[in-house]
Amino acid sequence: MQTMHNKARHYLYALLLLVPVLCWAETTPGEQMPPERIIWQKTPIELALSVGKEQRVDFPGPVRIGLPATLQPILRVQSVAGNLYLLAHRPFEPTRVMVRAIESGAVYLLDLSADNKSAPTAAIQIFDPEVEQSDLSSDQTEPSPIFPTYGYVALTRFAAQKLYAPARLLRDLPGVVRVPVRRKSVQLIHAGQVTAEPLVAWRAGDLYLTAVKLRNSTSHPVTLDPRTLRGTWLTATFQHNRLHVAGNEADTTVVYLISARPFETSL
Repeated sequence: MQTMHNKARHYLYALLLLVPVLCWAETTPGEQMPPERIIWQKTPIELALSVGKEQRVDFPGPVRIGLPATLQPILRVQSVAGNLYLLAHRPFEPTRVMVRAIESGAVYLLDLSADNKSAPTAAIQIFDPEVEQSDLSSDQTEPSPIFPTYGYVALTRFAAQKLYAPARLLRDLPGVVRVPVRRKSVQLIHAGQVTAEPLVAWRAGDLYLTAVKLRNSTSHPVTLDPRTLRGTWLTATFQHNRLHVAGNEADTTVVYLISARPFETSL
């Protein structure tokens, strides 16, 4: 009970101060995480499966998946009315698979992998602007949706909420959609004392928002300073700005980066 109270307090710090103590949120039994929306931008979508945990991927319409022979014995795939259900029976290295839309003929690429470490994720919704545009009614008098613009603080709070808030408190922001980002180690901070790995990215109009995990790799505490960041960023907000020595439970945090271009381009 005390742990739950601590997590709630840390989450409130994230919303009010934007520099709280690190605390990973947990989903209570019976709660269902809201789906993550990813825009298809002709870039393969990386998806890490958790062995023994089914992952759902939703497409704009019915699809067929071309599964390599190497994956057929170890990956169960079911396609139902545009919903793809993936279940890995054992770990495997990143493998590219092709998914074809039956009605539109659109082709989507997934870079699938599986391990025993990845946590189960929410369902993923693939949004294809080209398919959506072709499905619009010919009645041009229908107004196009206009999404609000968000400030830096609102976007940073949104990202912190997505990472740390209990599932029952998660809320989407209209017009803010998830975009692909490569989850591999990058040289984000000078001096090499802190390792960095992008976790998730979103797009909000002309802005890009990326959450990057930071971990101290040294035997002494590190104070984070935005002036040591490589790249071109509009804002950089640390979940907390001091990392304990490597191996300590507080040796890891997250930085929220807002940029005018995608993460890989801004780095």
